[in-house]
Amino acid sequence: MRVEPQSTSAYDVLVGSGVASRLSDYVGEGVRKIFVITQDNVPRVEVPLEVENTQRFVPDGESAKTLDVVGELLGEMSSFGLGRGDLVLAIGGGVVSDLAGFVASIYLRGVRYMTVSSTLLGQIDAAIGGKTGVNLPTGKNLVGSFWHPSSVFCDTSLLNSLSEREFKSGLGEMVKYEFLGASGLTLDALDESIAKCVAIKADFVKEDEREGGRRALLNYGHTFGHALESLGIAGAIDRITHGEAVAKGIRFAAHLAHRLGRITDRELDHHYQVLSEFSLDISIPEKVTIEDVMPYIARDKKNRGSITFVLAQSDGEPSVMRGISEGDLHCALKSLHQYL
Repeated sequence: MRVEPQSTSAYDVLVGSGVASRLSDYVGEGVRKIFVITQDNVPRVEVPLEVENTQRFVPDGESAKTLDVVGELLGEMSSFGLGRGDLVLAIGGGVVSDLAGFVASIYLRGVRYMTVSSTLLGQIDAAIGGKTGVNLPTGKNLVGSFWHPSSVFCDTSLLNSLSEREFKSGLGEMVKYEFLGASGLTLDALDESIAKCVAIKADFVKEDEREGGRRALLNYGHTFGHALESLGIAGAIDRITHGEAVAKGIRFAAHLAHRLGRITDRELDHHYQVLSEFSLDISIPEKVTIEDVMPYIARDKKNRGSITFVLAQSDGEPSVMRGISEGDLHCALKSLHQYL
């Protein structure tokens, strides 16, 4: 499978058990050094021994995605003597690929990087498409760049190391593809389901590399979800994973679309049916208010001077809707808590 962004070279995405063993085939000629970025809880992957390499273990979770960590990595890459013709190798989930891709994009104004994705969430979404970034205290992924990997290895054998919660986090991201054209996604044919998600994302990236149009639909469930995730990081609620946040955000977006007359009662019920098929926790703490999430929603990157969401509609795929009122958000949250 190949991803073909508009302004950069196409790159291969390999999906299947054991594909990380093919790393050496993709390093490329002229690479003298490899700077590996990974985490302690990530399964070990054999790095090509014929090339000098060093490994840097970054903190677990979103705490790795900070400008302080970025600065440390850049300094270590320089001390290691990494050159413009060399390679950054990310081994881990979405946090690692986001971070490694960002530092690769700004070191020496851009060096190659490859990703071995070890989580379901990374394999179906975070590692694909060239969006990189780190967080600020005021929100997720507010500093970043578009910088495509040269290859992505979605090694499904690495998924065996995930906890149940981490695996379900990936399912929270996978479920959005059911509303973006995928069908028949199932754990019984996991490799095939991952490949379907990658193919859909590749199509979006090819059409809209820099998220100026249709690619924004890949953020379905993310506006409210990111707000919940940020509340967890801030300590206002219990921390939740990204995939958990997306599943909850899809639920909220469905109620908002229903409130605005974009979907019918039956289509609202369908959202619940799909979410239940993946056995996802879609509960939203009743103590969370619209006032709590508004500071984060207001900073959403899709906004252009008004509240903006990706919302389902009856006559096709979801679309970006602007000019949503705070009152509509209040009504959607109220109906969500009342839904039976």
